[in-house]
Amino acid sequence: MVDRTLDASGLRCPMPLLKTKLELNSMAPGEELEVIATDAGSARDIPAFLQMSDHKLMSSSDTAGQYRFVIKCGG
Repeated sequence: MVDRTLDASGLRCPMPLLKTKLELNSMAPGEELEVIATDAGSARDIPAFLQMSDHKLMSSSDTAGQYRFVIKCGG
């Protein structure tokens, strides 16, 4: 069960990533954020950002052009 959901559907790169960063900055460590995006760049940008951060990608999926990420907020 996620703590928050960010629906970035319809937003174009780089907005899904920027909104993801802002949302994570307002969350407590251990909380989980679900991000939903339709921009194909998100499939590359969000995991790349997470690799360079303290946050952890718990799951990701791509269903009919809708990208879904579950991220655990790091410390």
